[in-house]
Amino acid sequence: MTGMTVTMECPPPRKEFLFGEFVRCVSPATVIRRDEPLAKRTTLRVGGPAEIYVEPASEADLAEIIRLAAARAVNFFVLGRGSNLLVRDGGIRGVVICLAHPCFSQVEIIGERLRCGAGAKLKQVAVEAKRAGLSGVEFLEGIPGSVGGALRMNAGAMGTSTFAVVDTLRVMDSAGRIFEKPAAEVPTEYRACPWLQNHLALGAWFQCRRSTRAEVEQRMKVFSDQRWDSQPAAASAGCCFKNPATIPAGRLIQELGLKGERVGGAMVSLEHGNFIVNDGRATAKDVLNLMARIRERAKTERGIDLHPEVEIVGED
Repeated sequence: MTGMTVTMECPPPRKEFLFGEFVRCVSPATVIRRDEPLAKRTTLRVGGPAEIYVEPASEADLAEIIRLAAARAVNFFVLGRGSNLLVRDGGIRGVVICLAHPCFSQVEIIGERLRCGAGAKLKQVAVEAKRAGLSGVEFLEGIPGSVGGALRMNAGAMGTSTFAVVDTLRVMDSAGRIFEKPAAEVPTEYRACPWLQNHLALGAWFQCRRSTRAEVEQRMKVFSDQRWDSQPAAASAGCCFKNPATIPAGRLIQELGLKGERVGGAMVSLEHGNFIVNDGRATAKDVLNLMARIRERAKTERGIDLHPEVEIVGED
């Protein structure tokens, strides 16, 4: 019997195959990259790459990405400005979507309301409100995030939170359908909006009230002074732990004598106990190990369970 050689075409690697599919489903204006470093896209400056990184150029392109991800059973993660986020050193497998295109960053003033895209910076929202003499969103000025991230995390500061001033959300579901939903019908928690784990925020309407520009500017200055008097300027993800019911997390960590505690390049801030800062050499593993050490001390010495406020994503 004569031998026969059969040549079979090997299937392309998963990442290359998916990358090609995503490129074909969107317009040329959409940015798509492989192995995009994410450390430079987070305020903590740690973490591995995104397997596939996408900046949609329109809601239509975004919907195509979402539908294809669902059809291929590919996980997707929506990245804002990278604050309140810890990406593990192995990066994020699947698709990372960033709404950085200008079409997602518009802020429009209509009466006493602000219509804001998910990609708009929170500082931009506060500044536009100030220019129009609208009060209610001054606390957003110092939060280094986007509207979409603030909605997802129900971000807050100065005694208030995002959903306290939002009246309507514009969202996309996993099938790429767009609709609006009253904020009052969306269940929220302290520093969390679980409903947005399964829906993608496209924007929101903020309800403000009339004031004068001078009054709004003064409130923003007071908030800014309070923030910079107590928070570090070094790279961080913001508050690391949620406040327990009995004591603020920062005070607890200070009372445990953990200010200045270090693992590798990660250190508990000397200015605020609830901030872990990166001295420029930290890895995500350093930060996670330091968080574990803090949680163990809090539990052992005070019987308090500390829960992360920072969102932890990706693979080791």
